[in-house]
Amino acid sequence: MRKLLLVEDDSSLGYLLTEYLKMKDFQIVWATNGIEALEILKKEVFDLIILDVMMPEMDGFTLAEKIRDLYSSIPFMFLSARSLKIDVLKGFSLGAVDYLKKPIDEEELVVRVEALLNRLNIGINTSLQEEIILGGYLFNPATQELKYKDEIISLTSRESELLLFLWRRKNELSLHKDILTSIWGENDYFNRKSLNVFISHLRKYLSKDPRIVIENVHNKGFLLKVKE
Repeated sequence: MRKLLLVEDDSSLGYLLTEYLKMKDFQIVWATNGIEALEILKKEVFDLIILDVMMPEMDGFTLAEKIRDLYSSIPFMFLSARSLKIDVLKGFSLGAVDYLKKPIDEEELVVRVEALLNRLNIGINTSLQEEIILGGYLFNPATQELKYKDEIISLTSRESELLLFLWRRKNELSLHKDILTSIWGENDYFNRKSLNVFISHLRKYLSKDPRIVIENVHNKGFLLKVKE
């Protein structure tokens, strides 16, 4: 049974989503604010975290930053009434795997959550169990770690999945639509913006070795160049 952490301060919506997700065979833990969620994360492990943005004591964006820094292996998504483009892009820039807008139909939420978890599990299950040599780096998709000499970089689930996708096609063009369909599940404007953010993250992580470059092929896709 897959385990979700729901962080939602609205008692009515929190109760409704908790009960509905339980009916769909998810194990649910419900936190009403970010501080409570962090305490729960110290003790329990989850497959996915669903975050509201507007909450007392600690807003969802601040909580997402802490999750990214402390629990980078746990994917998270936003479910929020804040639907302006700037909010959606900020959510993706923090590492969210999805950003859903309220109000949302409970059935649609379940479908989106299941699709996300299935994609993430496929990414993990098809990862190589051994470390991948990437120039001067060692990349372990199973642990989502990128090592350079004595430095270890903990990748988020989405960063690891994207790097693995590009590595499998190294020195070949990876089309935008193929990346987005395979990893994000949908080729649209917001996901393309999110993809650009994650590419920027990977470029920063890989910048210590000049033999590794992620090139942007205008209006087509990205090319991971690795000089042996």
